[in-house]
Amino acid sequence: MLAPSRRWRPVRPVRPLLAALLAAGVMPLEQPARSQVTVAYPSPETLREVQLAALACARDNTSDTCSKARKLADPLMDHPRLPGGCKDTLWSIIQKSTPASSNTLARRDAIGDPAGRLLLVCRSSDKPVTGKTDTEKPQKEPSFFDRFFGRGGGDKN
Repeated sequence: MLAPSRRWRPVRPVRPLLAALLAAGVMPLEQPARSQVTVAYPSPETLREVQLAALACARDNTSDTCSKARKLADPLMDHPRLPGGCKDTLWSIIQKSTPASSNTLARRDAIGDPAGRLLLVCRSSDKPVTGKTDTEKPQKEPSFFDRFFGRGGGDKN
């Protein structure tokens, strides 16, 4: 038996509000241009302070000096511009800067080695800003032939 045939009906138009919501979900709204905020690279003085605190922890083996080293190194772990090698060195300082019952040479070296590498590993790759322009070419010293015979066929006196 055949089903009764249905008469074709056009689909009802979607309500305008629903259509707008669907379109907004499919196509993201244009976002305003965000200003690129650059975070300043940690200063060499900041890194030197961490280094000195870690070396003091290795030398003195007290909870005050070791907690200071960890407190100074910890915020730098979240810094967006520091490279991974620098963060590995900071992590090593944080992990090993704990007071021990005896201040052995191995303990001092475990803290002192990463502290000694800190300034080398964490230095900025940005070029320093100088007052000189790079467009000036240095003049090369004339060769013996140029000084004795000259160039261009004329007298250069």
